[in-house]
Amino acid sequence: MAQRLVSVIIHTKNSSKTLPITLKSLGGQTYRNIEIVVVDNYSRDTTVEIALKYGARVYRWGPERSAQMNFGARASKGDILYFTNSDFWIHPRVVEDCVEKINEGFDAVVVPNISNPRVGLVARARYFVRLSYLYSGVYEAARCMTRDLFFKVGGFDERLYSNEEYDLHQRIIRSGARVGYIKSFEIHIDEYTFRDLVVKSLYYGGNAINYFRKWRNPMHMTPVRPAFFRKGFLSFLGRRWPIGIYLILLFKLVQFGMAGLGTLLPMSVNPYDKV
Repeated sequence: MAQRLVSVIIHTKNSSKTLPITLKSLGGQTYRNIEIVVVDNYSRDTTVEIALKYGARVYRWGPERSAQMNFGARASKGDILYFTNSDFWIHPRVVEDCVEKINEGFDAVVVPNISNPRVGLVARARYFVRLSYLYSGVYEAARCMTRDLFFKVGGFDERLYSNEEYDLHQRIIRSGARVGYIKSFEIHIDEYTFRDLVVKSLYYGGNAINYFRKWRNPMHMTPVRPAFFRKGFLSFLGRRWPIGIYLILLFKLVQFGMAGLGTLLPMSVNPYDKV
């Protein structure tokens, strides 16, 4: 039986710093029948040249990542679609594990995503926060799915460039699709500095309000989600990083405060425009 083709779709914008790591990790996948589709939002650095070097098919499209990913899906050839970012390292078994789940009868798969805790205080805080979300059923999104399901639910909402993956996941759930989980994971390698936290929260906050108006999900509107208080997690955090709880609360309050300000004073400049 022939292996199913998996289309890996990556949206980029001045991503030359991290894209080689992402593409190398895709080249090391245990599942080999993969095509890589890069949809670039008119980068001014060497992103396109890097993507071509690693054998990706490259397209230019904008204005934001939801539109880019929809374009990539239309341009792709696979009957399984896996959406990932240009600043992720992808475990060698991710694609194979996703295909196995879909072959078992699942329509979509949640790939765990964690942060790299070694690159700074904000990243370390995000690492523990994301650990608390794993398998919580609240703040997660399917990144891999059948082509039929993606187009059935309408793809990404192009009005959104914040929380767009959670919006898609909500529609997948409401469609009655079966969603599976795998243990292999992605690591976010280009983590925020404190300045990034402020600037990107301002930028994405101006758009996040559209997601909240659409779904009115209180679980997504609180700085610290209930998953953070799951049994055993706080004691685990206390053993591993005693001051972590205070820094996490500080960073989350800054993030949500800036996002709230962004809804009042929307930023028109994409922080990824810088080279």
